[in-house]
Amino acid sequence: MEETIAAIATPPGEGGIGIIRISGTEALNIIDKIFQPKNPARWAAKKSHQIYLGTIVRSKPQKAVLDEVLVTFMRSPHSFTGEDVIEINCHGGYLPLKLILELVLEQGARLAHPGEFSKRAFLNGRLDLSQAEAIIDVIRAKTEKGLDVALNHLEGKLKEVINSLSNDIIRILAYLEASIDFPDDEIEAMEQQEILDIINNSLQSINKMLEGFKAGKIYREGLKTVIVGKPNVGKSSLLNALLRENRAIVTDIPGTTRDVIEEYINIGGIAIKIIDTAGIRSTEDVVEKIGVEKTVELIKQGDLVLIVVDAEEGLTEEDYKIIDLVKKAGKKYLLLINKIDLVENIDLGIENNSLKISAKYEKGLEQLEQAIKQMVGTGQVKVGTDQMITRERHFEALGRAKKHLEETKTALKNNLAPDFLTIDLRAALRALGEISGETASEDIIDRIFKDFCIGK
Repeated sequence: MEETIAAIATPPGEGGIGIIRISGTEALNIIDKIFQPKNPARWAAKKSHQIYLGTIVRSKPQKAVLDEVLVTFMRSPHSFTGEDVIEINCHGGYLPLKLILELVLEQGARLAHPGEFSKRAFLNGRLDLSQAEAIIDVIRAKTEKGLDVALNHLEGKLKEVINSLSNDIIRILAYLEASIDFPDDEIEAMEQQEILDIINNSLQSINKMLEGFKAGKIYREGLKTVIVGKPNVGKSSLLNALLRENRAIVTDIPGTTRDVIEEYINIGGIAIKIIDTAGIRSTEDVVEKIGVEKTVELIKQGDLVLIVVDAEEGLTEEDYKIIDLVKKAGKKYLLLINKIDLVENIDLGIENNSLKISAKYEKGLEQLEQAIKQMVGTGQVKVGTDQMITRERHFEALGRAKKHLEETKTALKNNLAPDFLTIDLRAALRALGEISGETASEDIIDRIFKDFCIGK
């Protein structure tokens, strides 16, 4: 990490403010070459975490002022990355940002890789890996609940839980290894029951987090909800009704929707990624055929499927084929009997997970939203946001830690030698260390930070 890095830290496009971030040992030297402060005496003192007004000046090919800026200096180690950091706040147009960044790079910085500022914060001990992952979750949060979980992780609440579990395992390991290495010395004994109690408490905490994973993942990623049905049953009308806007084209012509339309809605704090798909039917139209194939694939990927049928037509053979397709995919689904405004009495003799709606007149939408919340079941999971895990990586690591702790427990009950117990305890500790980053491989770390934007 000897190189000094720089990047634009604000989104592309026009805005009131744009920020260029510089981090590394040469950050201060670089800004000194291009920044002309309004108050040179104040700038000469260079107090950390203060803002300085001035201009960015380019000396070649001829001297020119690029923009009036505010410069913030944060001295190592009291910065986000743990290094000397400069942030240049300029006007948020494309050209000022481009020209100033080019000037910074000319002075010896290199363009940062995606997530490199956050990666340096992790490598310098400013964040653990779960906190670094939480940064991108905060940025991408689509509901207050999702944001709440992400902020708790960013504050280090998950880190505290993992550290507590690790410390309990280390305590047992220290005793067992000491009893192996120094059998003749007087070592403060840990009774078998005491070790079992620690392991049981750890397993209880891990199980709680594993149980909350489904809800946590939904809060982070949203619930992928796929609308399916025959052509012209009102799928696009349902999407528009849920969004409260005309997002999809609605006509009486079957097969209007040929591609996938995706939008997010918020239902009770849950981000619902709702997907309108092409109507499923046999067709010779090449474009429509591709749309139908996409729909079938999306059913397999979805978390919840909304099957829309036409109340006027009743359940047709095609409808039953779609229901069978969803059941075979093992997906949760709701059967929505649409266009009830056109039919007085409806009794299709179908299963309980069905609702009568009118997408056109927005009837039955509240019941639909309530049914979605109940099917998701996030409210049934009683896990605090500090213990709620949201990532597959955490889930898998905790699953391995649980397996090794259970094997330790079995070995303990069978009175096996301490050497056997330590093997599984070390493996459990390594699994927990993957969450914090202490034992995560370089490949895992690189993959995590590649998901970040440049400048973060």
